[in-house]
Amino acid sequence: MVEVAFYGDDFTGSTDAMVQYARTGLRAVLLVTLPSAPELRTLAERYDVIGVAGIARSLPPDEQATELRPVLQALRELEPRFIQYKVCSTADSAPTRGSIGRALEVGRDVCGPSVVPVLVAQPELGRYTVFSHHFAAEDGTIHRLDRQPTMSTHPSTPMHESDLRRHLAAQTTLPITSLHLTTYADLPASYAAAAQAGAVVLDAVTDEDLTALGSAILETAKTKPAFAIGSGGLSRALALALRPNGAPVTPPKSSAGGPVLVVSGSQSRRTADQLEHARAAGWTVLPLTDEAPREAAEAFAAGVDGVVVHTNALTAEDLPRIPTALAGVIRTVATTTAVRRVVVAGGDTSGQVLGHLGITALELVHSVSPGVHLCRASSEFGSLDVLLKPGQLGPVDLFTEFRRK
Repeated sequence: MVEVAFYGDDFTGSTDAMVQYARTGLRAVLLVTLPSAPELRTLAERYDVIGVAGIARSLPPDEQATELRPVLQALRELEPRFIQYKVCSTADSAPTRGSIGRALEVGRDVCGPSVVPVLVAQPELGRYTVFSHHFAAEDGTIHRLDRQPTMSTHPSTPMHESDLRRHLAAQTTLPITSLHLTTYADLPASYAAAAQAGAVVLDAVTDEDLTALGSAILETAKTKPAFAIGSGGLSRALALALRPNGAPVTPPKSSAGGPVLVVSGSQSRRTADQLEHARAAGWTVLPLTDEAPREAAEAFAAGVDGVVVHTNALTAEDLPRIPTALAGVIRTVATTTAVRRVVVAGGDTSGQVLGHLGITALELVHSVSPGVHLCRASSEFGSLDVLLKPGQLGPVDLFTEFRRK
């Protein structure tokens, strides 16, 4: 039966949550769309963890609540021990877009008014919280969140506040408190003392901190399901508490090597560097235009084994059409060529891209690098190996190495 259920506020982040649970031996599946109640109950008999990949991070608060509430209600009916609202490890959100505060309100309304732990740190990705201030690494340097080059200038949710208490307080009227590393010597008691708040922001710098926090959260949960908010760091904390001696599950098999199609809705510097590395390695690099599906298919038919279709030349006015257009590229290539290995770059668009392809569920094959995961997807045109890549993550040679292995 299900021990944890989660809703991911973007797609690539949802795969990361699935990975963290699977690492400890919990059987996990990620749903692209919410199935009927009977189908969900059937899945609950096969899996320990059920996740739903959502798009809340891209929505204004009212639309976000409309998107989130029915999913949380459906997951609550499975009676898991926890329901996680999965957020990015850089706390991407704003009062008017992807509000974590609004998710906090909806989650407490659905699951009950207990204190909600908020754990955004994810040390293996270079994301740390110290005295409630959040830090994120970029190019080997650790920056305070409001000074991190990518997040401080993010086009949708620029981060101008590193104190997660203040960041959340701008998004909700619920009281926000915190626990700091200096209180962790008696963590269960410290955590229990925070139970009167709406949410408690938690520090973490190491994997050992995650282990201790997972145990404290598990021991003090008063309701079933308990509601929690956090990144893949929270997923790992809960997984370690639930399966401290677990081993990874046996993954589905994938094809090894072969031609790769990359579709990118990401505007991050890291993705741009990966794109340029692929171009230098001889890949065909195409802007997303009406001709891109045909051009990509023709390139593969001519013997090219790597094609990138990117959105770098598009403007804000083009944003609504990007997911459909990128899905169209994948569909054309998959139905007219033998290519079955796809990279989807960008957390905000990837879920919508796969949804347009009729993909309903994903299972983990393996992790390629921290935060970047290869999944097996069943689609309207057969199985696909789909590498899901958040904009800021992955080595610069990610695309070319995926083609090789």
